Amino acid sequence: MGFSSELCSPQGHGAVQQMQEAELRLLEGMRKWMAQRVKSDREYAGLLHHMSLQDAGGQSRSGGLDSSVNQSWAEITSQTEGLSRVLRQHAEDLNSGPLSKLSLLIRERQQLRKTYSEQWQQLQQELTKTHSQDIEKLKSQYRALARDSAQARRKYQEASKDKDRDKAKDKYVRSLWKLFAHHNRYVLGVRAAQLHHQHHHQLMLPSMLQSLQDLHEEMAHVLKEILQEYLEISSLVQDEVVAIHQEMAAAVARIQPEAEYQGFLQQYGSAPDVPPCVTFDESLLEEGEQLEPGELQLNELTVESVQHTWVAAWQGPRGFPADHGCHVGRLTSVTDDLAVATETVLSRKEAVSQLQRELWSEEQKTHPRERVQLLGKRQALQEALQGLQVALCSQAKLQAQQELLQTKLEQLGPGEPPAVLLLQDDRHSTSSSEQEREGGRTPTLEIIKSHFSGIFRPKFSLPPPLQLVPEVQKPLHEQLWYHGAIPRAEVAELLTNSGDFLVRESQGKQEYVLSVLWDGLPRHFIIQSSDNLYRLEGDGFPSIPLLIDHLLCSQQPLTKKSGVVLYRAVPKDKWVLNHEDLVLGEQIGRGNFGEVFSGRLRADNTLVAVKSCRETLPPDLKAKFLQEARILKQYSHPNIVRLIGVCTQKQPIYIVMELVQGGDFLTFLRTEGARLRVKTLLQMVGDAAAGMEYLESKCCIHRDLAARNCLVTEKNVLKISDFGMSREEADGIYAASGGLRQVPVKWTAPEALNYGRYSSESDVWSFGILLWETFSLGSSPYPNLSNQQTREFVEKGKGPAHVSSPGYSPPPHASFSFGFLPFLLEPGKKSSKPDIVVHSEGLRQQDCKFEPSLHNFSETLSQKNKKRT
Repeated sequence: MGFSSELCSPQGHGAVQQMQEAELRLLEGMRKWMAQRVKSDREYAGLLHHMSLQDAGGQSRSGGLDSSVNQSWAEITSQTEGLSRVLRQHAEDLNSGPLSKLSLLIRERQQLRKTYSEQWQQLQQELTKTHSQDIEKLKSQYRALARDSAQARRKYQEASKDKDRDKAKDKYVRSLWKLFAHHNRYVLGVRAAQLHHQHHHQLMLPSMLQSLQDLHEEMAHVLKEILQEYLEISSLVQDEVVAIHQEMAAAVARIQPEAEYQGFLQQYGSAPDVPPCVTFDESLLEEGEQLEPGELQLNELTVESVQHTWVAAWQGPRGFPADHGCHVGRLTSVTDDLAVATETVLSRKEAVSQLQRELWSEEQKTHPRERVQLLGKRQALQEALQGLQVALCSQAKLQAQQELLQTKLEQLGPGEPPAVLLLQDDRHSTSSSEQEREGGRTPTLEIIKSHFSGIFRPKFSLPPPLQLVPEVQKPLHEQLWYHGAIPRAEVAELLTNSGDFLVRESQGKQEYVLSVLWDGLPRHFIIQSSDNLYRLEGDGFPSIPLLIDHLLCSQQPLTKKSGVVLYRAVPKDKWVLNHEDLVLGEQIGRGNFGEVFSGRLRADNTLVAVKSCRETLPPDLKAKFLQEARILKQYSHPNIVRLIGVCTQKQPIYIVMELVQGGDFLTFLRTEGARLRVKTLLQMVGDAAAGMEYLESKCCIHRDLAARNCLVTEKNVLKISDFGMSREEADGIYAASGGLRQVPVKWTAPEALNYGRYSSESDVWSFGILLWETFSLGSSPYPNLSNQQTREFVEKGKGPAHVSSPGYSPPPHASFSFGFLPFLLEPGKKSSKPDIVVHSEGLRQQDCKFEPSLHNFSETLSQKNKKRT
């Protein structure tokens, strides 16, 4: 198909003209757009340059301080100037390159449109002239000459006289000559018209249209090159632009907030200049009246002074005259002030705790790049902390003053304050009647002590009561009955009694489902949500916890049709974690269901490995993903990888396990095997044997034991992992169905390959292959054999030790596995004593210690292995 065959009609000509007009409009739009881009890039480059000039070599950097922020900012401004030069050059290149070429292309397109229109008009005119106008003219003349000839013939036939007859004959002959001559011209004209018609429709017009198509395609190719050049020039991911941004990013990455002010401290830091603490100036006592430095004076004179000083604060206890209780007025006032100060400290502590809780809560919900939104609250917390310190200082001062007064009063004991020495003579002149009045009075200090006995009791500062949040007001993910995105099949296992219920998230539909066991069957009710209200039938509630609380307390049926009533909430598993409890790190691997990340638990910074499940997987695969967690929940062994928990509250689902930082055993053997001693390899094989012995005791069939599925700690302790294919069977036998597409042939026992029969005996076979991998330092079993060849080999009951092929030699240390493999992998081999024990005795003679668990596991499983015969 092409222009020459599809656009020869007048309608095709009109379509071509419309296409040319549309393409010219498109090109004009492109030119305006590119011109605007050039203008914008120039202005942007100019603005960047102006910004760099405004910085003026670091004027915006404070005082020449040597800090990572200043250095990073200097690098950013410098690279910004470089970016402005690059963008300015790009703008000039766009103007002189793609924009100029596009303008030239538009002119050529306009010329092509004009030329095509003229050529098409000319071809049509020539065709019309030759095929229509000339032929019609010849036909008209032909008819006239034919009429003249017929008339001359009649006259010639009708002439009777000789003279008239000769004259008529001549006229008739001339008419015949004209007719015959014109006939020939007409024949030639018709032939010429036929050929012109043929050439027009078969050669000239198709040729012109083909040339037009070729030119259009060439121009499209030119336009493509122009656009590619435009994209290359204007791209912001060019190497030079990327390099500039990488330099900027590296400069920002070099900022170390913890070390930001080290340079400032080194430049301006100095030893603390703490002024000496104030002490009692004993020089004041040089002319004093036997006063003791730093000691309170409580005598008959100070009683009056204290009375006058604190009269406003104290009016005497229980109606006693002020002059008898004035020496305690100070103490009482200090005690009152101390109580106020203590109350202030408690209120400010509560304010600080409240701010800390709010700040922590908002930090959990705020992206790290939005931390600037929390600066106001952080400053408020800092001010609250400072206010607390001020209050604590005031409390401490009042506490010290109270202790001084209390100590002095206790030293004074019962009786009157001591008299001043200079006034003792005057005291002796006191009248006897006055002494009698004095003698009948109860000692003042005894009254005061009895009245203020409560002052000296120790006070306990109790923390303020916390504001308890009602259970129904807690978020959905904190509710014990919310199980997150657990598989629907698992719900039936959790609901045991009629009326048991839980709430979960529907997988793939982003809906919440209330699952209830009723009449022996699990019922599932989708919780409707509209206008921020949640309901099943009837009234709506602002939150799902409020809805569940209403249904549980009122015992109202969920729906009138079902009659289902909620009785008991099924709490979620203790293994369930919230997504917010994790801090994900970098990706460290990829599994069948999704990526594997490193991470930490927020609670205690425990390092963990986080397996994720892709959200796009169907529910049955998500259930298989969680199967590994269900199996690991029951196990606790030093050679089995430990489960931390699962995150099923929302998508994506996570399985959280301990992080074994040494990596997988296979990679460990291949990278570190050359420096490992046989003793170390035996120790690690013993770890595997201990783990498998433990799994067998739990009736667990691993089904995928291999070096790649074992992990190594930093202390070379081996742990068995990857329980995705594992099964727990009471009789120790699992029959697989559904084909063997994902079966690791080189690690699978013959009965499993042939009949899908898995048991502890089949794990023995896999353990034998693991031995081969261990002592061959990570070599692949059955080398140089395809899966089909391996299967034929395995069906004969032979292990990798029997492989012999040209150019193949056993790997280093492989001989250590030869004593084990025949016994483990050949069901028909006879032996008077377990070969494993014989071989281990030989290894002991070489000073190699072998773990007892390896003996136990091997002897136990080797006995079971004989059953395969």
